[in-house]
Amino acid sequence: MSDKMWRKMREEQEEGLSPFACKSIDSMGRKVPEDKCNIRTEFERDANRILYSLNFRRLRHKTQVFFNAQNDHICTRMEHVLYVSSIASTIARTLNANQDLVNAIALGHDLGHAPFGHSGETSLDECIKKVSSDKGIRFKHELNSLRVVDRLAKRMISESEPANRGLNLTFEVRDGIVSHCGETRNEYKLFPDRSKTPEDIENLKILPAQPATLEGCIVKIVDKIAYVGRDVEDAIRVGVIDMKDISQEIRNELGETNGTMINTLVTNLVENSYGLNIISLSDDKGQALDELIKENNRLIYKSDKILRYERGAHNIMEGLFDNLFGLESNFEILSMSELKVHRAFYDFIVENSLEDEALGQRTVDFISGMTDGYAIKSYDEIYAL
Repeated sequence: MSDKMWRKMREEQEEGLSPFACKSIDSMGRKVPEDKCNIRTEFERDANRILYSLNFRRLRHKTQVFFNAQNDHICTRMEHVLYVSSIASTIARTLNANQDLVNAIALGHDLGHAPFGHSGETSLDECIKKVSSDKGIRFKHELNSLRVVDRLAKRMISESEPANRGLNLTFEVRDGIVSHCGETRNEYKLFPDRSKTPEDIENLKILPAQPATLEGCIVKIVDKIAYVGRDVEDAIRVGVIDMKDISQEIRNELGETNGTMINTLVTNLVENSYGLNIISLSDDKGQALDELIKENNRLIYKSDKILRYERGAHNIMEGLFDNLFGLESNFEILSMSELKVHRAFYDFIVENSLEDEALGQRTVDFISGMTDGYAIKSYDEIYAL
């Protein structure tokens, strides 16, 4: 069998997928055309590019909910991403959707998250709003995840060639990443927007966006399923809440543990989506999930412990932004600075050819790629007395 026949055999196997699934042979392709892999499908290749990127590795040191946790059993951003991939792949397998596409979207969906989770995201967005005259420059993690895979992540071609900018992923994976955000309330019935084109996501301004594929819809709803029960589990572990703080009605509907909640929601989603051009929970389970998210917001995300952490995180993010933004155009000072973080910022700008980016974008790119620990270390270095 010739080399290229291996991939062709894999592509032929996709012919047995659901008529609503996205087959790799039907992909709208990459921004820069490439020769195809001899063995892997296009979507499997994308998943590998994401998995082996440095941006993915740093997720293990980024906050999910609890900042810079010293408890090894508290969920990190990387673990959340792996949970989304696992749950979404189970659903895709059962619905006969494209598992490779689901896996690639899931692995890449949070690559652009800032340090300190959504608190860091909010802080960085507030910082850029204050200084940017370009109304198009804002910080939303799903838009930044697309920027990471399109522009900032690096991919080695060979030892003799420099790393390429961006991962050059397929349209379907890029669309799933930028359209993944599952934090919109009362959104538990998702139809794919099959009219979307590559140009649509290049000029995306309104969020949240609807995915173009059924697989993107799976990841979007699983993003909620994966985090909501695990956040309850972590909050119980660190003593923020007790399971009895969650209303009995919600527990009766979804279950008493994270595992039970996931099983209940996955089973319900499959039952309500099988053989259809929709990814949907039933009204009772969808509303219970929405109520649990509201409970988490009240009991966990707005708890005194988290709010105190958020104030500290905001101070770090604002301090980093103010200092680095003030120097981002002065390459000589950055390159000659005694501070490691300044020299690292200079190297980052040069290595990524960001010299001509809009004012503030370079600072956002650099800070958003930091881990929690590196952000704290950099802040301490800048403001050491």
